[in-house]
Amino acid sequence: MKGRKHKLMLQLLKFGVVGVIAALVDVGVLVFLKELLGMEVLLSSAISFCVSVTVNYLLSMAFVFKGKEQSKLKEFVLFVLLSIGGLLLNQLILWVGVSFTSVYYLVVKIFAMVIVPVYNFITRKLFLESR
Repeated sequence: MKGRKHKLMLQLLKFGVVGVIAALVDVGVLVFLKELLGMEVLLSSAISFCVSVTVNYLLSMAFVFKGKEQSKLKEFVLFVLLSIGGLLLNQLILWVGVSFTSVYYLVVKIFAMVIVPVYNFITRKLFLESR
């Protein structure tokens, strides 16, 4: 039992590091699109989220999760499908935060970046990792 807990804690730590890298990509692309290119915040967020999902997939499957025996294309498609729920949750939080409060969009984004990873870890562990 102790070995399983240690393995899970190490996996959560790796997931966290990968998540921080993906979050930095997400915020970097968001700020670039919103502030430098003048794009609308929800469109900028959707694009930045998609870029970060790709980075997250590559790093997650290389360092965090041991994938099931399936093609990499099938694995990536499943990863993207699972991430759509995260994108919807992210967009909902941003929409509510920006539309109904006077909170600065980056503060709302940081809040979303705390909530969405919980969903991501659980769904990826359940559907992508081999037993």
